[in-house]
Amino acid sequence: MELVFATQNLHKKDEMEALLKGHTLIMPRQLSVDYSFDETGSTLIENALGKAMHLYRLCKRPTIADDTGLFIDALGGNPGVRTARYGEDHFGRLLESHERNEYLLENMKGITGSARSARFACALALVLDTQRIFVFQETLEGMIASEPDGREGFGYDPVFYLPSQGRTLAQLSSEEKNSISHRARSAKALLALIDSFEKGD
Repeated sequence: MELVFATQNLHKKDEMEALLKGHTLIMPRQLSVDYSFDETGSTLIENALGKAMHLYRLCKRPTIADDTGLFIDALGGNPGVRTARYGEDHFGRLLESHERNEYLLENMKGITGSARSARFACALALVLDTQRIFVFQETLEGMIASEPDGREGFGYDPVFYLPSQGRTLAQLSSEEKNSISHRARSAKALLALIDSFEKGD
């Protein structure tokens, strides 16, 4: 199936394409679609569904969209739905990934051990038409590392430590990450659904 992916982020597109093997992802700009969406929802599901629906209205083709958040217990669940905009209120501008990680670690100073627990969550929405809409959400449990480590992945991956792996997400290969991540788990459910449609189940 050919799906239009509601993102301008090539990293996300490449990662999602690897997860949805056998299906083709197209970015809006490849269709000359002027796509932008203000993520004002109070949940990841609201944002993912809002993006997918908005893009569907623009292109009238099957669309998918995701919204991912990092939820840290010691910070009251923050950055949460504002994960990509974390620190913007403090600095008055959108931060680069490494700056967000530095700001996060600064805010975690003095917090030790199990109190550094956190989870990634990924909501993934599929819109086939205005009456056929599906949403999945999965999580990945971990901890906030004391310092960044690893060169793979993107975003908060260098500071998200997986006790079961003994490494951060950024220290995993793309294949390893795509076998366990929050996005991978949501994509697996989506893939099973799409495949069932194509088989006529």
